[in-house]
Amino acid sequence: MSQMNIGVIGSGYWGPNLIRNIAELPTANLVAVADARPDRLKHIKTLYPFVQITENYQDMFSMGIEAVIIATPPHTHFAIASDCLNHGINVLVEKPLTLNSADAEALIKLADERNLTLMVGNTFEYNAAVEMLKNIIDSGELGEIFYIDAVRTNLGLFSTKLNVMWDLAPHDVSILLYLLGKDPHNVAAQGRSSIYKGIEDLVYMHMNFDNDVVAHVHVSWLDPNKVRRITVVGSKKMAVYDDIEPLEKIKIYDKGVDAPPYADTFAQFQFSYRYGNVVIPYIKFTEPLRVECQHFIDSIMSKTQPRSSGVTGLRIVKILEAADWSLKNHGSQKVIEPLELEKLIKSPAALSVNGNGKH
Repeated sequence: MSQMNIGVIGSGYWGPNLIRNIAELPTANLVAVADARPDRLKHIKTLYPFVQITENYQDMFSMGIEAVIIATPPHTHFAIASDCLNHGINVLVEKPLTLNSADAEALIKLADERNLTLMVGNTFEYNAAVEMLKNIIDSGELGEIFYIDAVRTNLGLFSTKLNVMWDLAPHDVSILLYLLGKDPHNVAAQGRSSIYKGIEDLVYMHMNFDNDVVAHVHVSWLDPNKVRRITVVGSKKMAVYDDIEPLEKIKIYDKGVDAPPYADTFAQFQFSYRYGNVVIPYIKFTEPLRVECQHFIDSIMSKTQPRSSGVTGLRIVKILEAADWSLKNHGSQKVIEPLELEKLIKSPAALSVNGNGKH
């Protein structure tokens, strides 16, 4: 089996997980790891003696590396990713792709011009439970989707540079776009800075989609409980995806309510509530990060667009950018302008939101 020479830039909080998966994949050859901190590099070298280490990621340009994975702070993503693309290297960038849409568009254009793969690390799009939830929605089992509620809270990790929305919400926004296969029309956001002035550690986002579907995202660094939960409410049934659950990650509730078609008196007006069974589907689980890394390699080798392409990353950045504007304007609603793909890439028809051919 042929192997792809890969380097990893960043070995802090998330980098070691990427390094481990790349080192263990039979289709990958982990060549080098770069990090500005010598102590982190020393630790990586003890775990993977065969790996070259460097404090300067640009040293990788002479190592025969074909692809890099960037797991550095978000404010560095654009500079490092554009440098790697300019040197003919395929790039996977951890979320968010960039901190503004202009930079994201520039990366997409650069990758397209050089015929390189640009992918964003939306790990939950490669989660078997999320894939199962999408299949349940697409099958019509839940009926017409009324709303989706997402909660992602815990105590820490605080940042002094980015608010909690840019840190945590990319996960939930990527899940929403994947589940619904469409972008929201607008977004409004409200939050609070409790610890660091000007850095929101609590944010509520509200989005409106086609067919009167609404979505709500609650993210917080200041909560006593670690919660990772998605609730989908439909006209027939309801489903809950709880990522904290070790085994029963999805539960489908045969619950609902029907209003009477008409009523002549108040006594006749009674809602009809339905309480049925709770179904827990079996999910064959594989580490999502392993699936994501393999998908990155497969996309490069087959010259196909990854599921979480640069365009998907741009869509998420545009939503967060609009929500950030709303945060600074007292929760005012912000319209999200549709993408003009023909201005970004040579063949817009080749790109999709979720890898399913639907824009």
